[in-house]
Amino acid sequence: MKYGVIGVGAIGGYYGSKLAYSGQEVHFLSHSDYEFVKERGMQVDSCDGSFHLKQVNVYQYPKDMPKCDVVIVGLKTTNNHLLPELLPPLLHKHTVVVLIQNGIGVEADVQQMFPDVPLIGGLAFICSAKTEPGRVNHQCYGSINLANYSCKDEVTFEIILKDFTDAGIPAASVPYDEARWKKAVWNMPFNGMTVALNTRTDLLLKNPSTRQLIRDLMMEVVEASRALGISGVDEAFVEKMIDMTDSMTPYSPSMKLDFDFHRPMEIHYLYTRPIEIARAAGYRMHKLEMLEAELRFLSV
Repeated sequence: MKYGVIGVGAIGGYYGSKLAYSGQEVHFLSHSDYEFVKERGMQVDSCDGSFHLKQVNVYQYPKDMPKCDVVIVGLKTTNNHLLPELLPPLLHKHTVVVLIQNGIGVEADVQQMFPDVPLIGGLAFICSAKTEPGRVNHQCYGSINLANYSCKDEVTFEIILKDFTDAGIPAASVPYDEARWKKAVWNMPFNGMTVALNTRTDLLLKNPSTRQLIRDLMMEVVEASRALGISGVDEAFVEKMIDMTDSMTPYSPSMKLDFDFHRPMEIHYLYTRPIEIARAAGYRMHKLEMLEAELRFLSV
């Protein structure tokens, strides 16, 4: 399989580099650090073993890239308006696009842009950051769930899953709606709260008041998923996410890094869309609505 990666940040840079290091043919589209990566390659500093890619297939413009069998989109959703320009040069008739992005409703909107392109949702459970050119800092975790949104070719789906696994990436196939809402159980409380209170995940859980608030926010996501008739998102999963975060390296989520570096925050798909979807199903996420309002205030 020939892979393309759009968005060579903490997520696309990590998973794309892991695939390339395992021997897969991977082509990276990179604007900000194109010259650096072309000259010096990619460095992944990882808790699972660091490595360096000396020779990287890196491009500054999508028109210069080859057609790919699989395109991994690691862009922030705030840049999805660029996809009509970035994606088409990489697509052939059977290209599958894997959206490793945060939030609810992402695949539906991208499918409207590209009605005939098979889409897979990528749900990454990873602590990773990229704060300098050509270097990804992978702190802990690193698994990915692949949720089939519109890929009818089951054989291709299984090949992609195996390629990730063979690259040393724990990967599993999961139901789409359950996977997206399970990811929201962690994303919606921790991303916004670290920004609103200017803190880290571990400090939120060490304080009894904010620990309870995190649990309350997670339960709002659980109740929203129940209103939508989605199974598998329950209180036991909330406790699992809290326990996991307790054992996690002190961490600033992607939204906190975006805020700190004065980049646009992914408020729409992380908050606005799920809140709207839940409200349409008859459930109000009152505390998360307040958090969304605070984030919109801070984003001005």
